Amino acid sequence: MAAPTADDPSWSASPVPPEGAAADEARPFFYLEGPPGTVLKDTLALTNESGEPRTFRLRAADAYNTRDGGFAVRDEGRSEGAGEWLDLAEDTVEVPPRTRAEVPLRVTVPDSAVPGDHPAAVVVSDGERDAGVRLHLRVSGPSLAALSVEDVSVHERADGSAALTYTLVNRGNTALRPRLAFRADGLFGQLTRRAARQLPLELLPGQRVTRHERWPDPPAADLAHVRVTVTAGGGARDQSTASYTAVPWGWGGGVLLVAVAGGAGWYLRGRRRGNGPGRAGATKAQGDGTRHEGADGVPAGAAGTSGDAPVGVRGGGSKDEGSGGQHELTGAAT
Repeated sequence: MAAPTADDPSWSASPVPPEGAAADEARPFFYLEGPPGTVLKDTLALTNESGEPRTFRLRAADAYNTRDGGFAVRDEGRSEGAGEWLDLAEDTVEVPPRTRAEVPLRVTVPDSAVPGDHPAAVVVSDGERDAGVRLHLRVSGPSLAALSVEDVSVHERADGSAALTYTLVNRGNTALRPRLAFRADGLFGQLTRRAARQLPLELLPGQRVTRHERWPDPPAADLAHVRVTVTAGGGARDQSTASYTAVPWGWGGGVLLVAVAGGAGWYLRGRRRGNGPGRAGATKAQGDGTRHEGADGVPAGAAGTSGDAPVGVRGGGSKDEGSGGQHELTGAAT
C-alpha cells in the first residue's frame, strides 16, 4: 500500500529498512507492540526519485474496513484510537531531488488502552497523490479471536446463476483473515460443496464487511438449504444458514415443487415411524453452542461511516440484502 503507484513512481513512503539492510529493502508496514503506558518508536522514510524537490504533508489516522472489505483511513480530526496516539516529528517535510528523508515517529500507548490490535496509518500527500503506510499496533495482553457470519441469503440472477450474500463481523480484538466454506443440500441430497478458501480481505477488530459471491451452478428446481462456514486463526469459527427456492416454471412449477417436497417429507416421516417407538438407545441431542443474533457490540465508527477517505481500497461496493438464520459462535482466547 505504501509503494508508489504505477503512474507515478517518482516518490515512495515506507518504514526505514532494518538496520544493516540495503536501502531498497523497505518494510511494507510498521509493526509495534507494547503494554499500556509505554512509548514505541520507529522512523518513516520519504524517498524522492524525481529531479525536482517535493513537499510532503504527513498525518496519522485510524484505519478501518470499508463495507466491501477495503482498507481505509479516517479523515483528519476524526481519529479516536491509534491515529490519536501516533505523533510524527514533522507534519510537513521538503525532500530534495533524488534524496531520502527520515521522519521519526512515536506511539504513546495510553494506560487505559485495551489489549489487542489497533490499526492505524501514516498518510503522506504531495498535493496530487495520497499514500498510506500501515501501522500494525498491538497492545499487549489477552487476545480474543471471534468471528461471526450473518445475514446469509441467496438470490437468483438473470444469467441463471445465483448470488450468495453474507456479512462478516470481527467480534474479537485481533485482525482476522477469514476462510469460507460453502455447502448446499436439496430435497434429495447434496447439491454442491466447496472446501474452505482464503478470502481476499483482512477484517479489522470491531468491523463488519458485506460480501457478494456468484454461485454458478444452482439447482434449476429445488428447495435448497445453504450453509456458510467461516474460520480464522486463533480458533475463530462461525456458521450460518439460509434457504433458497429455485422454481423456473412459474406458479405451476412452484405448486409441483411444493407437492414433491411435501411427498418427500411424508415419506421420510413414515420411515421414521416405521422404526417404532421402542427403539433401543433412542435419544435426543441438543447442541451446546452459544447462539446469538444481530451485530450488537460493533463500535461506533464501523465501516461505511460517511466522511472517511479510502486509501488503497480494493473490491467492489454493493448493498446489503437478505436475512440469515440462527448460528453458533465460538472464539478462542490466548
